[in-house]
Amino acid sequence: MTERVVPRLNHVNSAVVLAAIKVLMCAMEDIKNEETIKALCKKMAPPLVTLLTTKEPEVQYVALRNINLIVQRRPSILAHEMRVFFIKYNDPIYVKMEKLEIMIMLASEKNVEQVLNELKEAAGEVDIDFVRKAVRAIGRCAIKMEKAAERCVQVLLELIQTKVDHVVQEAIVVIKDIFRKYPNRYESIIATLCANLDALDEPEARASMIWIIGHYAEKIENAAELLESFLDSFLDETTQVQLQILTSIVKLFLKKPKDTQEMVSRVLNLASQESDNPDLRDRGYLYWRLLSTDPEAAKAVVLGQQPLISGASNGMDDNLLDELIANISTLSSVYHKPPESFVKKFAKNTARRESVRREEEEDPREQEFENRNTSIIDIEEKSPPKQAIPVSGVNLIDDLDFLATPAPTAVRETVPKEVVLSADKGNGLQISAAFVRRDAQIILELGLQNQSSAAVNGLAMQFNKNSFGLAPTAVQLASPFILPGMSGEATVPITITQNQLNPTGPPSNIIQMAIKAGFQGQDKVMYFQMVIPLHVLFIENGRLDRDEYLATWKGIQEEHFRDINIGLGVTLETIKRKFEANRLFFIAPRAAPPQEFLYFSARLVTNQVLLLELSLGPAGCKACAKTRNVELVALFLQSVQQLLG
Repeated sequence: MTERVVPRLNHVNSAVVLAAIKVLMCAMEDIKNEETIKALCKKMAPPLVTLLTTKEPEVQYVALRNINLIVQRRPSILAHEMRVFFIKYNDPIYVKMEKLEIMIMLASEKNVEQVLNELKEAAGEVDIDFVRKAVRAIGRCAIKMEKAAERCVQVLLELIQTKVDHVVQEAIVVIKDIFRKYPNRYESIIATLCANLDALDEPEARASMIWIIGHYAEKIENAAELLESFLDSFLDETTQVQLQILTSIVKLFLKKPKDTQEMVSRVLNLASQESDNPDLRDRGYLYWRLLSTDPEAAKAVVLGQQPLISGASNGMDDNLLDELIANISTLSSVYHKPPESFVKKFAKNTARRESVRREEEEDPREQEFENRNTSIIDIEEKSPPKQAIPVSGVNLIDDLDFLATPAPTAVRETVPKEVVLSADKGNGLQISAAFVRRDAQIILELGLQNQSSAAVNGLAMQFNKNSFGLAPTAVQLASPFILPGMSGEATVPITITQNQLNPTGPPSNIIQMAIKAGFQGQDKVMYFQMVIPLHVLFIENGRLDRDEYLATWKGIQEEHFRDINIGLGVTLETIKRKFEANRLFFIAPRAAPPQEFLYFSARLVTNQVLLLELSLGPAGCKACAKTRNVELVALFLQSVQQLLG
């Protein structure tokens, strides 16, 4: 069977290649001859590498998700192909993330130097989430390979010297795990870590540094002074940091009881008497009773030897992996979920769409459109031919008059901002905002008006999970400070990340946001939400060729109509120009007097295709929208109305 399947590895169709690999992966489970397995693995490597050399990032991503499963089961297949997973500067973030994960799986003592150099390079990227994952990957290499641990620590120290805040903080989190894996081996770097204590403002990094100070308190001369500095802001810290401060000060007391009695009494009182958090109170009471009744038992509990961190990578359960490998080249292998976890929901949606379709068939308004001669599917039968050509000889494609002219250059328009956070809810900071798309990048433009009595600086943003996976990067302020009574501007580049996708509920263009601002050293967090117009999420490669457009249109049964109000003075050329500028691409016109029909296509950042037919005539303008996700139709038509209004 494998001999018959192997030639299909050279097939030009990527789906055939992946299907052949699936057969071979399943067959190898029943093959006992190791030489045969090695030969098959050797033959599977070149087609997998070829899939990664394609220009389409979406194909690369699907290939990488499948390779992730293959490498978990048989890493030897691509053990010598590490270089194809190196990050390219123009790779989309979702491709970079997958390559990073596979590099860690393939890392070994033979290629670890190459991997570390690549990870160090990746730590200099602009995407903060990607940088964090790259730094964390260095720590995974250290934990996975003991002989490479020292080199990994050196790379982490070099990254700390860059003084980039998020890099330094992630490096300290990683080093704490390395200390757990290799106790009493790298204490010489503690002084370097302590020197960066003031730069730590993220809870996980602060908690990691506090753990290091408490764990090695006997080797840090000013450990008491360092830990005491956290007590002044104890009640303002996150629960994660509070718990670590409590434990570290108790460790310090057990190691140096003479000098720290007042400090431990203070932290126990804060934890058990002044905190509302039940976990913190319970731990405070536990330590208090241990210390007051049996100090030796307290030492055994608090200073006891901790279990070492496992060196295993973030692999999945063997049973799940078996099921996913049996589903290579399907959605299951892309989602990394068994089919039953999402097929049931898909079936429900299909049933609901069928119900909606039946209701629309019974809708009397359908009769209004039966004779409109606008369905692109029925053009062959209903559209009058041009130049008196017999109807039987009409060519569907020629009748559509597809234009070969290039798309007009997009016009950069000024998008008005709306107030999304008033001064009374923003601690004196009023924020107006607008989503725009500049040079193939989604941007959130902010207008800031400081009505407080303190200077504002240090803005940071977070989005809640949303239907399109939008996530903010660093806020770029036009000036470092916004003085009282002054206004300022800021821009926030937006990335698309799978971690931000909200898979539940119908698609929504409402984005929930949180913004943190420093008011003369005091950080305050404000919450608000705003609507992102769907056309901002249209990407630049949304133009379909004529065959693809027709096939897609015919493949979608549901049609959704809406009357569209057109602004004064809007002509056909104005519509086309405005749509093209917003990546709603013109495909073809069709004349059927007294009406004129225009066809457009767009593609979302989630790669969903949207089709639009505009019919203009004496009775006004009607829009007919088609998309495979029926729940997107309302948002799409709303966006069309915004562009034409």
